Amino acid sequence: MQDTQGINKARALYYNLFANFFIVSSKSENYFELVRLINILKDSPLDIESGKALQNISDELDPSSNVALVQEFDDLFHSPLNKKIRLTASYYDEGVESGKKRVEMIQFVAKTKLRRDEKSYFDYEDSIGFIFSFMAQLCDNIANGEKEYENTVHCIFSQILNDFVDEFAKEVYESENAKIFAQLMIVLHSFAEFERLYLEVSKPKPKEKIKKEVKSDGISDEELERRAKNKALKALGPKEDIVAGPVDTATAMETDI
Repeated sequence: MQDTQGINKARALYYNLFANFFIVSSKSENYFELVRLINILKDSPLDIESGKALQNISDELDPSSNVALVQEFDDLFHSPLNKKIRLTASYYDEGVESGKKRVEMIQFVAKTKLRRDEKSYFDYEDSIGFIFSFMAQLCDNIANGEKEYENTVHCIFSQILNDFVDEFAKEVYESENAKIFAQLMIVLHSFAEFERLYLEVSKPKPKEKIKKEVKSDGISDEELERRAKNKALKALGPKEDIVAGPVDTATAMETDI
C-alpha cells in the first residue's frame, strides 16, 4: 500500500525548501532551518543527480550567515546591473507581471482557508515563492488528513506551476550569476518530474517565447502593464470576495521554519 501520508509530508518538505529560497527572510532562525532542511533531504534524495546538487548546496552555504545567498538572489532577480529573471507565472504565460495566472492563483487561494499576509508579503500570488509556500502548506494539510485540498494541489500544479517551471529553471540554471541557485534548479527539475509522475500530469510542450508588441501609438511598456493589471483586477470581481478569511500562507512558512 502506498504511504500517501509519508509522500505528502516529503512533498511538503520539498516545496518548503524551494519556498525558503525564494522568500528571503531577515530572520536568522529561518536560514538555519533552511540549512537543516537541506541536510535532511540530501540524505534521502529523489535521485542521484539531485542528491549531488543538495550536497553541493550544503557545501556552498555558509552555515552561520545568509549573506552569500541573499546576494546571489539579488543578483539573479533584482539587480539592475544584470539580466533580471522574472518570478511570476503570468510573465512566462503572457509577458506581463500581473495577468491571467495571477487571477487563477487568487481564485485557488480563495477556495482554501489560507491567505497571503499583505502586510509583510508583497509579491503577487503567482510569484514562484508564493506558489511554493502555498503548495507546501496544502501538502502538509493533506498529510494531516485534509483530503479536500488534493484537487486544489493537483490543479495548481497542472494549470500553473507545470506550465512554466521548466522554462524558469532553465533561465536560472543558465545564468552566469547562478551558483547556489543553479544547483537548486537541478533539485527542482527532479522534483517537478516526480510531481508529474505522482499527479499524472504530462510535461508541457515547449512554447514560443513571449514577446511584447511594439505599439504604433507609442504606448509604453509601463502603461501596457498597468492596463493588464487593471484587466486582471476587474476579472476578480468585488474585493471582499478575495480577501475574506484568515491571513496566512506565504509568511506562514516563515512562522513554521
